[in-house]
Amino acid sequence: MPTLSKTLTALFFMLTLAACSDDSAQKEVIHKAVAMESSDECHLCGMLITHFDGPKGELFRKEQGGKIFKFCSTRDMFSYYLDPENKRNVSQILVHDMSKMPWGSDSIDDKHFIDAKAAWFVTGSEKTGAMGKTLASFSLQSDAQAFANEFGGKVLSFNDVNQDSLW
Repeated sequence: MPTLSKTLTALFFMLTLAACSDDSAQKEVIHKAVAMESSDECHLCGMLITHFDGPKGELFRKEQGGKIFKFCSTRDMFSYYLDPENKRNVSQILVHDMSKMPWGSDSIDDKHFIDAKAAWFVTGSEKTGAMGKTLASFSLQSDAQAFANEFGGKVLSFNDVNQDSLW
């Protein structure tokens, strides 16, 4: 029976280690939106973020303690994110929910940020942002479709957005 005893002891030891192991790497870090200040510049183009219409974006990096990068438009945010070197280092992306916030630079409300990976985007609409064409972001697919019906464009999920969607 020494073999059974050793096997049970080894099994108990492995289960104990598994229960005590740090699984924080498997959990997604959830960041709260950081207010857009009048002096904030877009990480990609350097333009002042709050001077332009349309949805904005915030992106949190995995390293550097969750360093935040702010963007003047969802187009600039995706331009940065879709670079493979950047994509693998991003822990979270937030965008404005345009169904709750009117389109305009003087109406930016940081209470209306949503998780970009769960959002719906309209590309190719007549509405413009800081850099011209941008992607309107919505929490609900039905709101994105209503926007596309009114202003043109195509509704995409986060995973469907690619470089071609930005132009």
